[in-house]
Amino acid sequence: MDFVLDNIVLIVIAVVSGAMLLWPLVTRGTGGQALDTLRATRLINDSGAVVLDVRSPAEFAAGHLPNARNIPLAELEKRAGELPPNKPVLVCCASGATSSRAVGVLRKAGRQDVFNLSGGLDGWRQAGLPVVK
Repeated sequence: MDFVLDNIVLIVIAVVSGAMLLWPLVTRGTGGQALDTLRATRLINDSGAVVLDVRSPAEFAAGHLPNARNIPLAELEKRAGELPPNKPVLVCCASGATSSRAVGVLRKAGRQDVFNLSGGLDGWRQAGLPVVK
């Protein structure tokens, strides 16, 4: 018992570190499949995927993927029916975190062909791909 009390800080650090390492594995199932920019462009070009940007309208206006539709995450549950049912959906945001949650919302609504853009718009820009305003 003295060992635990004397080393409580180290034990807490070890537990928190372990939880941080496991977190991506736990959340992976809810965010759907993440596609890098190459696979995302193939999905868009080969399957005619709908690009859905879930950022705010102001962020969307500042720059987005070509032909993207803007439905903010807060409105997505109500507006999911606006997306064509027969096409895959590529969801993006600024970094990929918000779009991961949006993929979960769409899957809960019954969509199976939903993918997250890994790295979001930031990753898209870093790859040198076009952004429109």
